[in-house]
Amino acid sequence: MTNKPEVERFLHPATSTFSYVIWDPETRKAAVLDSVLHYEAESGRTSTYYVDQIVQFVRDNHLQTEWVLETHVHADHIAGGARIRHALGGTTGVGAGVRTVQKHFRAVYGLERGFLPDGSQFDHLFEDGETFRIGSIDARVIATPGHTPDHLTYLIGDAAFVGDTLFMPDGGTARCDFPGGDAATLYRSIQRLFELPDETRVFVLHDYGPDGCELRNETTIGAQQRDNIHVGGGRTEAEFVELRVARDKTLAIPTLVIPSIQINIRAGELPPEDSNGVRCLKIPLDQPRSFATHLEPEPPVQ
Repeated sequence: MTNKPEVERFLHPATSTFSYVIWDPETRKAAVLDSVLHYEAESGRTSTYYVDQIVQFVRDNHLQTEWVLETHVHADHIAGGARIRHALGGTTGVGAGVRTVQKHFRAVYGLERGFLPDGSQFDHLFEDGETFRIGSIDARVIATPGHTPDHLTYLIGDAAFVGDTLFMPDGGTARCDFPGGDAATLYRSIQRLFELPDETRVFVLHDYGPDGCELRNETTIGAQQRDNIHVGGGRTEAEFVELRVARDKTLAIPTLVIPSIQINIRAGELPPEDSNGVRCLKIPLDQPRSFATHLEPEPPVQ
């Protein structure tokens, strides 16, 4: 038995997003994480070109897809998980906090009555600390909210897939001004990751090549703790919050936030057809910068 999964990265250049195929070399069982469906905002057309590269890789390497995972509901790209599941099978998974995100954005976009904010669009909703397996490799879920309330990190063997929680050390951390985001919460989530062994491999979701650097996707917990420009080197929570809040005020809304949210809360499935047989997205007009940034938390389950 090994605790070191094999990992193959796939880059979607238009959004600087890294997707991953993660597999157990002994059993050939695999997971696909944060895949991307290409979208042309100008024409409203989708393309499976990039996600099909993942499908072909899985088939060429005789892997069996057990899981189709998302770290959170993405706001900057459309998830390709539905295409992966239809082509390869597997159980779709996301954090249980997705219900809070769905409830909020169902109201923002006035979604159809049949859309239920209960997470049922996904096969499995992960709770903090939940364990699962990919083949013979043990995996654990670490809730890492702050960027979004539903955000997870997947610790698979010796590899942590951190989504938008951390970028590469020279890129810092993710923004916290989306609905349900909070800089202090993100700081505390990162401290949970810093409790992992220094040699833990860290795979990021995005890299934007600061200062013209080549795009990179892999680092370690030790390197993040030492060198991350936003949260490394012993930076305090108060210092991080001041830095993060100030930086977030300078950031533009992601180009693809409107289509991404509406599709990603459906586990990557496109909206249902209208009476004319056409699938349409909605564009809220004259809304606040982050689409009504106050997000009501889910009441506790009795």
